[in-house]
Amino acid sequence: MKEITLGKTGIKTPKNAFGALPIQRVDMDTAVKILHHAYEGGMTFFDTARAYTDSEEKIGAAFDGMRGKIYIASKTMADTPEKFWEDLQTSLKNLRTDYLDLYQFHCVNQCYAPGDGTGMYEAMLEAKEQGKIRHIGITAHKIGIAEEIVASGLYETLQFPFSYLASDRDIALVKACEKAGMGFIAMKGLSGGLLTNAKVCMAFMNAYPVLPIWGIQRETELEEWLEIFREEPVITDEIQKIIDQDRAELLGEFCRGCGYCAPCTSGIIINQCARMSQMIRRAPSETWLSDYWKAEMQKIETCTKCGACLKRCPYELNIPELLKKNFEDYQKIVRGEITV
Repeated sequence: MKEITLGKTGIKTPKNAFGALPIQRVDMDTAVKILHHAYEGGMTFFDTARAYTDSEEKIGAAFDGMRGKIYIASKTMADTPEKFWEDLQTSLKNLRTDYLDLYQFHCVNQCYAPGDGTGMYEAMLEAKEQGKIRHIGITAHKIGIAEEIVASGLYETLQFPFSYLASDRDIALVKACEKAGMGFIAMKGLSGGLLTNAKVCMAFMNAYPVLPIWGIQRETELEEWLEIFREEPVITDEIQKIIDQDRAELLGEFCRGCGYCAPCTSGIIINQCARMSQMIRRAPSETWLSDYWKAEMQKIETCTKCGACLKRCPYELNIPELLKKNFEDYQKIVRGEITV
């Protein structure tokens, strides 16, 4: 298994890491079992966040007494120094540790910098000086913000969406990080569940200097990633054909399912309804045609176009238009006008 060093941090880990957002959806015993299995299978880098409800607590329970054997990265969505310190102390307590290997500003809308008046970067520096964090990172979803972060030279790592649906600009960002000596942590490697072939996804990642973190909720999902330790995929003609086909079908405006748009004033489950067309085709399931989802999709007609979701979407998608297109397509499928 290839190893990667995250920029100038010195963090060296197998190029196959654990994204702990999904384990907030399972009970403690299941989460601990999955986390232990991941470590035993070869994973050493575990990424979580204060915003992921009890994800930190589950990692803390799983790896209590094993601190030196793993790397732990967490995040804060704080926008004041006071909240920053509150989040950091909570994370340390939940994770049962006195330091984080990497602490990241989470889903930022600006590049925090010394002297910008927020005090946020200064708080990071102080936490590092105190030994509570070892390295300073940041996560972003907007390419312009990410480019500004790299140019600033202030951060040791950048976490950004990256998959084989990446644009030329996204790929240029990866190269800019490498040139700047910044570690690149690739999130959304499955594009919110639209990409389903683990082997193909990893083959693409192996072509770039990035550390992919895979969101894992089930043992069956974990096994797909652990299999990569035994047989590392590379891009072949067959894999490239799959990539080309998916890019032709999916490139453009599509919902990654991150959920940052919520809550909807009309009660619409935006992060599913705005990508129903892709999900019903790429992850076929009778569930999508259940009475429950028919009722949820019907809510799209109650959209008031209030604009709240537009302000929150980190990808700056035209959500009302995406909802409308998905509803029209879904109705045709329900009526039998389109077969999937």
